[in-house]
Amino acid sequence: MNPTTPALPDYLNLSETVRERMARLKEREVVLEVRNMGKKFKTRRGDVTALNDINFKTHRRELVCVIGPSGCGKSTLIRILAGLESATSGEVLLDDKPVTGPGSERGMVFQGYTLFPWLTVKKNVMFGPEMNQRGSFTAEREARQWLELVGLEKFADVYPHQLSGGMKQRVAIARALVNQPRILLMDEPFGALDAQTRLKMQTHLLEIWKNIDITILFITHDLDEAIFLADRILVLKANPGEVAEMIEVNLERPRRVEDLTSAAFMATKARLTELIHAPVVEPDDGVQLHLLRMTDISDVVE
Repeated sequence: MNPTTPALPDYLNLSETVRERMARLKEREVVLEVRNMGKKFKTRRGDVTALNDINFKTHRRELVCVIGPSGCGKSTLIRILAGLESATSGEVLLDDKPVTGPGSERGMVFQGYTLFPWLTVKKNVMFGPEMNQRGSFTAEREARQWLELVGLEKFADVYPHQLSGGMKQRVAIARALVNQPRILLMDEPFGALDAQTRLKMQTHLLEIWKNIDITILFITHDLDEAIFLADRILVLKANPGEVAEMIEVNLERPRRVEDLTSAAFMATKARLTELIHAPVVEPDDGVQLHLLRMTDISDVVE
């Protein structure tokens, strides 16, 4: 280490302001709880443990990011939370009720642009309310309100192909939120964007989150993104995916671009880097998740 480089602070040593905010956050009701959750895939080569003994809680109006090395099961985790896949063991509770399948109380935003290309921006956002029998007049009114919140009210009548990547994801966020979910699940939603657009989208998301009553669970592989957005960061280790640590982010809110170069930010990033690049101890038996990734999908046995 260069002797002129100052030592980083302890990432666990929270400022008084952050410590008090985290204490208040933990007093709020629990929206999502994952208890002893595990997921195994059956393949022709044997069972693959994707996730093992996952335990954590998210509180009302909390923003939790999930990170981990390749093969840690981040996307599998969020698909289980969304009800798109079932856990092999343990349980997922939303407001103390078991998650058994998809539901409108959970909004989902994917990395890919999942808008309907044949519908206008407004019609894309109206789709959920109309499917929930809320009527065209109500659906249109609510769609316009949410488009205004994400700053796209002027683009209500254009089609997705006429929008930039960042604008498409803002529509996707509006479409997820118009159903008034209890929690918004986001699976690397900004991963396909360039760095400048990604930072703008992160700022947009924080501004939206500040103005509505929503809990967010955000999957990302980007350490800077996780630190900039999150109240807490759930770090997973791979093979199998297990909880390595839950880190409380030592940054005050509202977040600022200048935070990206602060000592507290760098200390947290150093710890995340250490966890992500920790050596993986391969067990002596069983088939590892990375083998599943190398296996044709036809090898997976339901």
